[in-house]
Amino acid sequence: MTEKDKAVVLLSGGMDSCVTAALARTSYRLAFLHAGYGQRTERRERAAFEAIAEFFEVRERLVVQLDHLKKIGGSALTDERMHVPEGEPHAPVTGNSVPVTYVPFRNAHFLAVAVSWAEVIGARAIFVGAVAEDSSGYPDCRPEYYRAFEEVVRVGTRPETQIAIVAPVIGMRKSEIVRRGMELGAPLALTWSCYQFEDAACGVCDSCRLRLQAFADAGVPDPIPYRLRVAR
Repeated sequence: MTEKDKAVVLLSGGMDSCVTAALARTSYRLAFLHAGYGQRTERRERAAFEAIAEFFEVRERLVVQLDHLKKIGGSALTDERMHVPEGEPHAPVTGNSVPVTYVPFRNAHFLAVAVSWAEVIGARAIFVGAVAEDSSGYPDCRPEYYRAFEEVVRVGTRPETQIAIVAPVIGMRKSEIVRRGMELGAPLALTWSCYQFEDAACGVCDSCRLRLQAFADAGVPDPIPYRLRVAR
């Protein structure tokens, strides 16, 4: 039997990256990468990452600190002087309508680390759980962004290096991601999505509301604790 190729999975600890890991596991041997960047729920996301890695029995892990993103600021996720919006989920980006929870060009920093590590460990793919269709609408979560970055990887690595950027849930609605995760046995109860709190999810930030609505649309209960459970 031929050994599977290796893939690096960018695993934040959230629902989308967890399901992405489950999808990647069907075809690849996995290595998990997690980045802390001074976000409000950094410790809780790290705990989710470790729990998911244990569930999938992934031993090859890399945890990095990108604290410069907090120093740069410009996002409600990294600057506590900025308010995390509560209420209706942010509509997809149109024109200059970008939510204050967008961390400027964050995914490029994550991908750069992932590419460096993938080239060293011989991984053939990088999986990222970006969602474009039914999400907050961050500009660095769009399909064209990942196509462009894949070209950067091709040009900027060794001639023999071949690394695909794979975003398997990018075109799915959140409810589809929940259903696919259930089908694959992904440990959704171990994931964390809240932008604000680490003990129980707030239930009212953009990420919580999108998640709660996804589970409601999928017809299954969300297994994580909430202070409030509010869906559209």
